[in-house]
Amino acid sequence: MKGLVIKSTGSWYGVLTDEDKTINCRIKGKFRTLDIKTTNPIAVGDHVDIELEPDQETGLITFLHPRKNYIIRKSINLSKQAQIIAANLDQAFLIVTLASPRTSLGFIDRFLVTAEAYDIPAKLIFNKLDLFSDEGLEILEEYQSIYEKAGYPCYSVSAIQETNLDQIRDLLKDKVTLVSGHSGVGKSTLINALLPGKELKTGEISDWSDKGKHTTTFAEMFQLPFGGYLIDTPGIRELGVFDIEKQELGRLFPEIRKLMSNCRFHNCRHINEPGCAVLNALENEELEPSRYDSYLSIYNDNNTRG
Repeated sequence: MKGLVIKSTGSWYGVLTDEDKTINCRIKGKFRTLDIKTTNPIAVGDHVDIELEPDQETGLITFLHPRKNYIIRKSINLSKQAQIIAANLDQAFLIVTLASPRTSLGFIDRFLVTAEAYDIPAKLIFNKLDLFSDEGLEILEEYQSIYEKAGYPCYSVSAIQETNLDQIRDLLKDKVTLVSGHSGVGKSTLINALLPGKELKTGEISDWSDKGKHTTTFAEMFQLPFGGYLIDTPGIRELGVFDIEKQELGRLFPEIRKLMSNCRFHNCRHINEPGCAVLNALENEELEPSRYDSYLSIYNDNNTRG
């Protein structure tokens, strides 16, 4: 029996079968012996084969079909391991807020680099438009300008007031979309607005840290009434970039990728080499300094800070 993994709680997986029935499944033992350096061999979005157990109520996942793609994050506590967030994606949305909590440019860049590394088109959704002062709207314009110049589509919404949500519905239609972001950015509120009747739990912002409290504790896929699937993920406080070679990093910044062929040396690191087209663009204010800072930060230590 074939199925689609729509929910993961760690040891159990919800699998939607072709007959539109969801069966709770475990992994057959052999998966644990495969050479998969991730904490979860099966992820939401995976296409699998299952067989029913004798009780006919639960099942075993017996085969994982090849993935079109997947997106991965480094396990913060297990630096040599990674977690597959989701598989077989058409696009990824990062929900961004400028305050309560603030999403840093470095965090946005790490997410975009990760999406580029796994060939997943990314879009930025700026939420909480209803809270913006005039100054906030100016900062929003600056943020959007940085990323639109780099080639990333940006949208601004208020999930709570349902402002501009028709734009988001059009983007989601008939696609498999990952929705990610810090805890507290309003992912659950946005999903509730897009999926009336789901009523996902929403959380308050923690006063002492200005960071959201985790309200989603596992990845889950929802079928959209207008076509397509949306994958909700646990809020990410920090994002580690996993398994990206230093010499490949420049290619994962679209605006750096365009410049690289003009560098004097084919193996240019874009740090202090003479004749570097990237450094020239930075000096001539043709490259955004915050994006270059993120490139250096990831290149130098690959740290996990948001």
